[in-house]
Amino acid sequence: MVSFNKFFKSVFLAVTYASATSASPFPGSAKHATHRVREVGRGLQVETFHPPSSFETFGTGIDHPLSKRDNPDLEESTIAFVESKLGVAKDAISFKSGFAGETAKHAFVKQSHDGIPFANAVANVAFNNDNKVVSFGSSFVKPKKIASSTPSVSLTDAIAKAEELIDGQHNDHPPTLEFLALQDGSVALTHVIQIQNDETGAWVEAFIDAHTGELHSVTDFVAKASYRVLPIQKEILTQGFETLTDPQDLTASPQGWHSDGTTSTTTTAGNNAIAFKGSQTSVTGQSSATDNFIFTQSATTAPTTQANLDAARTNAFYIVNSVHDIAYKYGFTESSFNFQNNNFGKGGSGNDRVTVSVQDSAGTNNADFATPADGQSGRMRYSRIVVFLWTQTSPQRDGALENDIIVHENTHGITNRMTGGGTGRCLQTTEAGGMGEGWSDAMAEWTEHTSAAFPDYVMGQYVINSPAGIRTHPYSTSATVNPLRYSTIATLNEVHDIGEVWANILHNVHAALVGVHGFSTTARTDPTGTAGNVVFLHLFIDALALQPCNPTLPTARDAWIQADVNRFGGANSCTLWRAFASRGLGVGAANHRDSTTVPAGC
Repeated sequence: MVSFNKFFKSVFLAVTYASATSASPFPGSAKHATHRVREVGRGLQVETFHPPSSFETFGTGIDHPLSKRDNPDLEESTIAFVESKLGVAKDAISFKSGFAGETAKHAFVKQSHDGIPFANAVANVAFNNDNKVVSFGSSFVKPKKIASSTPSVSLTDAIAKAEELIDGQHNDHPPTLEFLALQDGSVALTHVIQIQNDETGAWVEAFIDAHTGELHSVTDFVAKASYRVLPIQKEILTQGFETLTDPQDLTASPQGWHSDGTTSTTTTAGNNAIAFKGSQTSVTGQSSATDNFIFTQSATTAPTTQANLDAARTNAFYIVNSVHDIAYKYGFTESSFNFQNNNFGKGGSGNDRVTVSVQDSAGTNNADFATPADGQSGRMRYSRIVVFLWTQTSPQRDGALENDIIVHENTHGITNRMTGGGTGRCLQTTEAGGMGEGWSDAMAEWTEHTSAAFPDYVMGQYVINSPAGIRTHPYSTSATVNPLRYSTIATLNEVHDIGEVWANILHNVHAALVGVHGFSTTARTDPTGTAGNVVFLHLFIDALALQPCNPTLPTARDAWIQADVNRFGGANSCTLWRAFASRGLGVGAANHRDSTTVPAGC
């Protein structure tokens, strides 16, 4: 979700940053890695709990119990390793999903009891191409007490309770029965039910106690041919529209952008995305024969005029498809839980293209992306001003015409799907949710770089008509321009503010890699080579599958370091460590206290 930070907040933060480095974490800061307060329904607040995740990386790898087998099965190897590592019984481990990437095989499992999986006690294992374990993340628990596995509250009653509390309707996605680890060490049996409210945009999983009917937790899925468009390397429409011919990448989208997976279309609907207003039948059709979508936007008239609406749907369709193709080239494919209707027999679950609601009526001055599990469509909403009509200007401005906003939202789908094995449940704590916002800003910035120059980067300039944008600071390699660092999180408790810290750290990592390795102007279509921006995006994508469910900044950093070992033999280790340490995320960083230490030899 994109958030608009008011000016007064930047003034307040400027005062607090000066003492953040040496300060102890605020009381709420200690819960960032395990909790998050969410408001659902009509003002109902729910504090969700997620067991703390441990994370270990093993460099070039360690053996596992089935290492000596020829071509060992991924599921069997994973269960054997988790069994030996955690000392749990084999029947307490249920395999969730797995996939093989270029540099590692990834497996995701859940703790189980009586054949029923735990929703929030999960683990992930990565094996390199030498069949050695290179990383292990786990939030498995040792329950003090566990509820009976036979429900005493009916599913019908649980659905009614969830609909009442969350002020929405069950969306007919099949409910499940799952255990849920609670903060007091006990484990509840829950009916897990998806509830949606199309008027408010809410889309959550409700965990209703199958014995008491109590709402224990929620998963919030919302993170809040020829085309006349803003090329993806441009941020805002004042940089100029262009007409692009056949921008699709057929290695990532083999049937192009105008096939819904089975049949060809002549509208803003295809296998990867559909862009519409109001309903999915309200799409933009071609302006002339052979898939031409040429609509001239007028800055002096309202976004809702027909030409402007068609321009917005066309641009949103182009950007979402472009992000699909870029991310696909770097590893966000069918088997790693991407968004496509037709997966062409390449793994994963289909029927889940991104649905882009342009000029959505549910709000203003924001945007969001909902990411359910693999197999359900991600839903992006773009309203009439920065993805909901931004109302700071006259006429209002349309978020679907600011590319950084669209890329930001689409990236929520990537990070939520790849972290935790396609469940959409593993960026739910305050800190992990904040990192989701940071990754999204960092991806938006990556798409817009055109050279090795690394100027300060500003998000959201167009929609509020301000060169300062919608963040408290530009992202910068200068600590004077942007003082945000790891310890700043001790003073923060809101995900967008935490996201700025992570995005600024990643800005410095990106700059460091480009400074060492140079810049590739073809990185959006060619993921080969060792140019700094190519390396950055490979590590960005690779690390998502390595890191544990609900990562922290230190565990995410460790996943980047391990991803570099897996793909580049650790060639960038010191560059990465120096960049992370320059913003307080050095070797000893923990509990929102800075460290500028780098490993010996760096």
